Amino acid sequence: MSDMPAILVAEEDFNRLTTLIEKQGDSDVADGLDDELSRATLVPLAEMPDDVVTMNSTVRFRNEDSGQEHELTLVYPHEVGTGEGKISILAPAGSALLGLSVGESIEWPIRGRNNIHLKIINVTRQN
Repeated sequence: MSDMPAILVAEEDFNRLTTLIEKQGDSDVADGLDDELSRATLVPLAEMPDDVVTMNSTVRFRNEDSGQEHELTLVYPHEVGTGEGKISILAPAGSALLGLSVGESIEWPIRGRNNIHLKIINVTRQN
């Protein structure tokens, strides 16, 4: 999908995620994340704009189909725990969030239903 916009990814996140992908072996999710990372522009975390989603960012978004707002924190798989308010980078929607910025929209795949359209309205970075 060459029409996808380039994304910004922190160098620190890229290194950890590359290791994570290698550990996953051959899986659709790892391949999808690998595709995302292959089109990323790498930036040191210290220079990353505040409105770009990085690992451990809390992302607030609006469901453009229903108008509802939700908040999720993008985490590594071992940090999901109970999963309350967290999404793993290895979830298809998790890897889709990485590198997006405020104002951008994505189609969010939901198993067995039509995709929903989400617009990012705020990003809070955890330091």
